[in-house]
Amino acid sequence: MMHLIITEKHSTAKRIAQILSGGKAKQKKLNGANVYEYPDTKVIGLSGHIVNVDFPPEYNNWSDVDPQELIGADIILVPTQKKIISALRKLAKEASRITIATDYDREGELIGVEALRLLPSSIPIDRVRYSAITQADIIKAFANTTKIDFNLASAGEARQKIDLVWGAALTRFISLSSRRLGKNFLSVGRVQTPLLALLVEREKEIDAFEPTPYWEIYVTCKNDGEFVAKHVKGRFLEKSEAEIIVSRLGPKGTLSKLEQRRKTQAPPVPFDTTEFLRAASAIGFTPANAMRTAENLYTNGWISYPRTDNTVYPKSLDARALIKMFTESEFLDYAASLLKKKVLKPTRGRKEATDHPPIHPVSVANRRDLNTYEWRIYELIVRRFFATFASPAVWERTKVTVEIDGELFNADGSRLLEEGWRWYYPYYAVKETILPSLREGELLEIIEVDLAEKETQPPPRYKQGDLIKKMEDLGLGTKSTRHEMISKLYARGYVHGNPLRPTSTAHAVIETLEKYATPITKPDMTCVLEKDMDKIAEGMIDEENVVQESREMLDVVFEKLDVSMEDVSRTLQEGLREDKIVGKCPDCNSDLMIRRSRRGRFIGCTNYPNCSFSLPLPKSGRIIVTSKKCEEHGLHHVKIITKGRRPWDLGCPHCNYLEWQKSKKELF
Repeated sequence: MMHLIITEKHSTAKRIAQILSGGKAKQKKLNGANVYEYPDTKVIGLSGHIVNVDFPPEYNNWSDVDPQELIGADIILVPTQKKIISALRKLAKEASRITIATDYDREGELIGVEALRLLPSSIPIDRVRYSAITQADIIKAFANTTKIDFNLASAGEARQKIDLVWGAALTRFISLSSRRLGKNFLSVGRVQTPLLALLVEREKEIDAFEPTPYWEIYVTCKNDGEFVAKHVKGRFLEKSEAEIIVSRLGPKGTLSKLEQRRKTQAPPVPFDTTEFLRAASAIGFTPANAMRTAENLYTNGWISYPRTDNTVYPKSLDARALIKMFTESEFLDYAASLLKKKVLKPTRGRKEATDHPPIHPVSVANRRDLNTYEWRIYELIVRRFFATFASPAVWERTKVTVEIDGELFNADGSRLLEEGWRWYYPYYAVKETILPSLREGELLEIIEVDLAEKETQPPPRYKQGDLIKKMEDLGLGTKSTRHEMISKLYARGYVHGNPLRPTSTAHAVIETLEKYATPITKPDMTCVLEKDMDKIAEGMIDEENVVQESREMLDVVFEKLDVSMEDVSRTLQEGLREDKIVGKCPDCNSDLMIRRSRRGRFIGCTNYPNCSFSLPLPKSGRIIVTSKKCEEHGLHHVKIITKGRRPWDLGCPHCNYLEWQKSKKELF
């Protein structure tokens, strides 16, 4: 009689086994997979999905299969972790009870169901749900088992199937049309493409933006101190109007109005996934790295589950006991200060869910327990948690109006009187503007008048953290997938930099799809499917109905694409050619382009064989031609993207080549 516990990963299997066994579990190998054993119990981790959805083998050849055939093709399950599956089946033969202990969300529920499908249906099965991998949480979860949520798993499976069909059919069509095959194929996806269209649209707005000049009038006023006031009109679109006002301003002014008031600034709300990723982005993490780090902290029992839409702490959370734990850490002063409060009342966000609480610390870590990146994320989460229980910050706001020969000027002052929650959470810069001591009616000396010429600015590019929030607002992706979508844009060579700037390839793909298959580039269609998947999870509609609905949507898209196939191919190829142009040849002024030969990749002149100018390129990695230009050679800077590594900013390829030649001479 053996109890088999199935977790999502090896690391969670190890930790849960140690908690339940009181540290006595032993690690053993079974068919190459790690298994943790203690009396009457065995625990195995699945390494995520152990099967993937795919098409039957006869659909694998891109040249022989029309992309549209994939829309109605059968979908099969393909084993991806054969050693784990073999071990799982062997363990199931001994088991009298199976407990699924994967993460509690769509993905985790599906991973658990995938495992169950491979095992005998006669064995009793239950489910445990937890939001933190601590001793208390795990013991409580196993004492209160529940049933598998097959609707939740179906919602996850529907997403897999829909993304497979959309991604495979559209990617093949666009790649074949553009003749970009092999490792350089063009990726198109249900969420990825509307996201990329958003970035391309913003870039077009920036390119098309024509700045409008305007003028502002500032005066420097003096009594015992000095301050600057601005004309109440703000912007003057006609310089002559501003000049007339400046010409009649005398050397004296009167402080005609003074208002002072206190303003409280409420503490921040608890972290959901989106706000956590935005905050982590603000301190230098990419969303992908922030989530990866948070998952490590969760797995090792330091924080709660990091994938949540919840911004309201559950009533069951014993905040005082949790804060008290930190009195034996470097957060002692902060914890002690909060514990002086008679009532610990946290802030509340607008989103309340029942699956997982907001992200918060669940145990006390010291710096030596974590690496540098883990500590920074852990500290961010601890401080945010503390801040949600803290008092408001209190500001003194001052507004003064100065009259100079009938013209009015305003100045605003702000002073932080009480730090409140800002002491606990010092990630927002305190911007104080201190005005000198002033009294209503006093005479001021005007020591300087400044007519400042300015111009309107284009809309800003999206930073990764802001893009996560925009995706949430538009219903693009989920809390679990948004950071992955952004990472995919970088990996595919569609964007570079942060803020994100789309490449010429991105422009070519989006402009083609906007012209010939507009719905793919808009969030509306994918948003409808996201809502339908929510309904699957709630048991309101059937998985297969939603998958079929998505196939029908895609059929409509392909009807438009097929009619315009030749135009699509021509438009893509013309657009993609621009993405390979690095600049002008210094010898003949023809275009320099990224080219390939049997020896590898290089930058060569389009006037070859009449001109043989060339520059070398690295042998591997995706080449991104950026918009930044070398002042000396006029060539675009180049970046190299390699999976699993940081992007390599090669800079100007001509400068790089000259430096390489110089280093070779010095070496020999």
